[in-house]
Amino acid sequence: MAAITKTPGIDQAARRSHRTRANLIALPILLVIGLVWVYPFLWTISAAFKTQAGMFTSGASLVPDQLNFDNFVRAWVNAGFSGYFFNTVLYSVASTLVELVKAALCGYVLARYEFPGRTLLYRMIVGTLFIPVASIIVPQFVLIENLGLLNTRAGVILAMSGGAGALYVLLFVGFFSSVPSDLFEAAKLDGAGFLKTFGLILPLAKPVIAVVVIFQFISSWNEFNIPLVFTLGQPDLQNLAVGMLSFQGEHATDWTGFAAGMTISFLPMLAIFLFFQNYFTRGLAGATKG
Repeated sequence: MAAITKTPGIDQAARRSHRTRANLIALPILLVIGLVWVYPFLWTISAAFKTQAGMFTSGASLVPDQLNFDNFVRAWVNAGFSGYFFNTVLYSVASTLVELVKAALCGYVLARYEFPGRTLLYRMIVGTLFIPVASIIVPQFVLIENLGLLNTRAGVILAMSGGAGALYVLLFVGFFSSVPSDLFEAAKLDGAGFLKTFGLILPLAKPVIAVVVIFQFISSWNEFNIPLVFTLGQPDLQNLAVGMLSFQGEHATDWTGFAAGMTISFLPMLAIFLFFQNYFTRGLAGATKG
């Protein structure tokens, strides 16, 4: 009895047909999940252009009856969001730069230098991943107060960039460990010292830098506890996250103004992510190699 053989063309057609059916099933499911995820953001933006009455009468509709820009004027001027926005940008940019330099230097040393206690230090840094950030706010407060920086922008920046940043250090350790040793040897032969060699190699870490910038910038932008606790004596130094409380009155809440404030708040974060998105995936995928 002759053996039955399958031709490669039939097998490939069958596989393509199977993938097509799977895609037809998965695509609607993913669209529904994506809509559920993005709907709150779209509704917030829509509510920022609605009147107070229109917000409650339109239900789940994303289309405002009429465009109302007074909400943004009320948020920017009356609620003081112009000052909060400046503070937030300053805190986020400064703390991101400090955290980036700190994590890059630490990762560089741990990856390329052998010294007593290196393994212990590395394990301690990893261990800080399991410590809640909120648990160190009390010692941070005492330190900032003793330095005389309480109720100052410098104090807020120092506190926001004073965390261990363990994840960022691990990303840089993975990157610098994967860099060929020939580059470091060539730098030494050219007479480059520690900082000069670090400056020559760091530009190669653009994907990792992008990941650190995105994570730290978003974290600093959304930070609530530190700007609130460290500026109780100077409310004008607070950021957007704390400034949202301005819309909550004693007997009522300005919900449309709150929505406008939220829109003002998260649009810069979206812009930062879109700007660095080309490096983001590569940084997550390649930073831990080696």
